Amino acid sequence: MAHLGNASGILQADAYKGYAKLYEPAADGNPRFREAACFAHWRRDFHDIWTSQNSEIAHEALERIGQLYDIERQIAGKPADIRRAVRQQLSKLKLEALHSWAEKQLTGISTKGDLAKAFRYALGRWHAFSLFLDDGRVAIDNNAAERTVRPICLGKKNWLFAGSEAGAETLARDMTLIESAKMNGLDPQAYITDLLNRIHDHKINRIDELLPWNWVPLTVTQALAANSEGSGPGIPTRSGPPFRR
Repeated sequence: MAHLGNASGILQADAYKGYAKLYEPAADGNPRFREAACFAHWRRDFHDIWTSQNSEIAHEALERIGQLYDIERQIAGKPADIRRAVRQQLSKLKLEALHSWAEKQLTGISTKGDLAKAFRYALGRWHAFSLFLDDGRVAIDNNAAERTVRPICLGKKNWLFAGSEAGAETLARDMTLIESAKMNGLDPQAYITDLLNRIHDHKINRIDELLPWNWVPLTVTQALAANSEGSGPGIPTRSGPPFRR
């Protein structure tokens, strides 16, 4: 965890035990990171039980969680304060009812079954499942992050052997550059190709011009230069940097 330095904030993830130290209180008594749970992970457990065992309890759990997702769809992309207000008004009572219902189900099922395990997964860290109610910045799940790293997960067997530690670090830098390009609405292949064509003679004190959020294609740059010198009409370009998500 040393690479995180003095970072703090909110961490939304599954119940991986490796994150536990991040949630422990610091010297001032407050945790470095507040834990936000992922409803998609919990929902997936019930879906697997329902499809494999045809469990009515699992089906009802899916229905109840689905009601929370219905509300989230209405406020997707809204400012944090609006999301919090809507959740307090519409989601809070549903989540409290889900909690009470889940506790009741545990008293009537086998404690060793998959269903009990799924209920305990959430009930044991309910504070993390409730955080999204009080903080509009928190999403109901971390699916967006999982979609971002999916290409890496799909390819990790191919990249298992990087040749050396230096090779692995180089790969990590490459993937960071590619994903940053995607986040800024760029075609990674076009961006990297243009980058390789011009970086060898690009001035080091202007290297920030090549960062994904500042980048302008070489052909556009040449046209602007020609236009400024009166060599031709150039081509139309955007008045600002590429769209940044």
